[in-house]
Amino acid sequence: MKFVTFQSAEHESRAGLLLNHGVMDLHQASRGALPADMLSFIAGHAQYLPLLRELHLTEPTHALSEVQLLAPLPNPSSFRDYVAFEQHLVNATQRAGHTLAEEWYQMPIFYFSNHEAIVGPDADVRRPHNCQRLDYELELACILGKTARDVRAEDADDYIFGYAVLNDWSARDLQMAEMKVHLGPAKGKDFATSLGPYLVTKDEMAQYATGDHRFDLRMTATVNGCLLSDGNYQTVHYTFGQMLERASRDATLQPGAILGSGTVGWGCLLELGPETHRWLEPGDVVELEITGLGKLRNVIV
Repeated sequence: MKFVTFQSAEHESRAGLLLNHGVMDLHQASRGALPADMLSFIAGHAQYLPLLRELHLTEPTHALSEVQLLAPLPNPSSFRDYVAFEQHLVNATQRAGHTLAEEWYQMPIFYFSNHEAIVGPDADVRRPHNCQRLDYELELACILGKTARDVRAEDADDYIFGYAVLNDWSARDLQMAEMKVHLGPAKGKDFATSLGPYLVTKDEMAQYATGDHRFDLRMTATVNGCLLSDGNYQTVHYTFGQMLERASRDATLQPGAILGSGTVGWGCLLELGPETHRWLEPGDVVELEITGLGKLRNVIV
């Protein structure tokens, strides 16, 4: 199933199911049996998914042309972003004149990002003040469906609700300055993160599984129609199971928590360098696409 959050002509934000010929308002179509927001649906999905199937709701309540798609989960309970692709980190550290820390191979590393700055497909992304080095980051997001604490990697699939395309926008000049004191990133990241266009349940992604807790998913990024990044999720070093094990050790993650995979190799302008493309500027159209998860489009303003 593909779930969305949309805004109707009445300017209400509602949770919906994406159908071939439109969007179905879960709350309206179920006559109140299903919640009106996506976070509540995810938190209660053990009850709501069987009910949704039992109701045999197949007719849209809105045509796609009548609604605006928002981030499928506009209000995640938390957001941890990892650096799980070795190639990305090798490229980025070389560009910065550093070497890759040995500790990266000992544990999946993440930072906390701003879960209150999530934007959706076709939304404008404002370049931060004093930023001249705005970058995109091509990532896969994993969304948890139930409370997790001290989860083992091999049990992680039981806690996953679904996946989506994620763009971890980065103000590189702000990020590099603050990280010189070995903290962050903070202001280099917290202005916006794009998620969408929809949230795909894990059962639908099983067709792409490679048998090693990874997926064969092509990941691409274009700027103004020019293909710049082209990678595959199966090159990831750490699996989402390993990421969740690390995140949930001695800590509790709530339903609706997002784990970001980090950037696929060659999945950002920092790695590609100025010889390939300049930093992002107002007016640029950035599109990230991942097999089975759709295309996430945003415009820089």
